[in-house]
Amino acid sequence: MEKLENIVVDEKNDSVRIDNYLSSYYSEISRSYIKKIIDSGNVLLNGKTPKSSTKVFSGDVISVGIPKAKEYQVEAQKIPLDIIYEDEDLVVVNKKKGMVVHPGHGNPSGTLVNALLYQVKDLSGINGVKRPGIVHRIDKDTSGLLLVAKNDNAHRKLAGLLKKHHIKRNYYAIVEGVIKEDKGRIDAPIGRDIKNRIRMAVVEKNSKPAVTHFKVIERFKKHTLIEASLETGRTHQIRVHMAYIGHPLVGDVVYGYKKQPLTKQGQALHAYKLVFSHPRSGTEMVFETDLPDYFLKILNKIK
Repeated sequence: MEKLENIVVDEKNDSVRIDNYLSSYYSEISRSYIKKIIDSGNVLLNGKTPKSSTKVFSGDVISVGIPKAKEYQVEAQKIPLDIIYEDEDLVVVNKKKGMVVHPGHGNPSGTLVNALLYQVKDLSGINGVKRPGIVHRIDKDTSGLLLVAKNDNAHRKLAGLLKKHHIKRNYYAIVEGVIKEDKGRIDAPIGRDIKNRIRMAVVEKNSKPAVTHFKVIERFKKHTLIEASLETGRTHQIRVHMAYIGHPLVGDVVYGYKKQPLTKQGQALHAYKLVFSHPRSGTEMVFETDLPDYFLKILNKIK
């Protein structure tokens, strides 16, 4: 059992359910896992065992015990991995296009996590055996920079920065059509598509706030190269938002055109820049990568 510090509830969280409070406090831990911890008696509220629905009030003391992570059940695989930085707390990986981040249905192996377990070995256990160390994700067909935590303390701090939007993530994307504005801000909530639950969409009901900034880098005859930055981090956010304003990403058959003459390899989206404060020292860390070959080939075609 990993014993965490006692938490004193502040005034702004007065009369909040304890499961919701802890889910917000430990943003890197899933809501369902928080409920499991409470139901198993590993949480005390003022020295007594609460229910998940119990409300907390200003000045209450919550003591939390989180079971230590189980040994990794996911296979470590010798897979080429472009690690551009590593220290005792974290790893920054330049993920290649086509690589799934963590094992799941249909992808039990060959993922970034399988490769990390072979090359890095020591990873945070907060996200469980299938997602060790994963602080944030990018899509299978999106290439670029990904941040991985090597211990639970680093993971909690990095997840906190991510939740407060203090981790900057910048992308290059090639979109359909010529964008007239030099820059723009898309503020539109994202949730599950009510007609197709596999897709995300701009919807008002059961959605979360989502904000994407973009600026034009270069215009072509029928396409535009843009830089996009995330103010929030919703699933498929850039892809959904650009399609929403009528400029879907080249190669994106889910949110864009079904016929893609320029590429058969998925959306042209590369996470090229990552900026954050180091979880131990507080030093600003800045990482950038060059455009990958597949991206350059598409640019050469549209030029």
